[in-house]
Amino acid sequence: MNEERRPTKDPLHGVTLEAMLNTLVARRGWEGLASQIDIRCFNFDPSIKSSLTFLRKTPWARKKVEDLYLYDFRRHGEFRPEPSTD
Repeated sequence: MNEERRPTKDPLHGVTLEAMLNTLVARRGWEGLASQIDIRCFNFDPSIKSSLTFLRKTPWARKKVEDLYLYDFRRHGEFRPEPSTD
């Protein structure tokens, strides 16, 4: 019963939808996210909770979030929120 665990090539493996959304909001902000993915929960009174509820029920919207997350991942490598310029 010695099963070797092979690393998966799926960059989304083990990444929750909530973690993806938090990362995208930290990197792009709600306005930046809404400009890339035009859905109501990003445009009007956005919150993590309401967005997660919508994305879990709407496969096409979830796919757009996953695709944007992967785009950022490939473009920037490891995710770290960019330092604020305040």
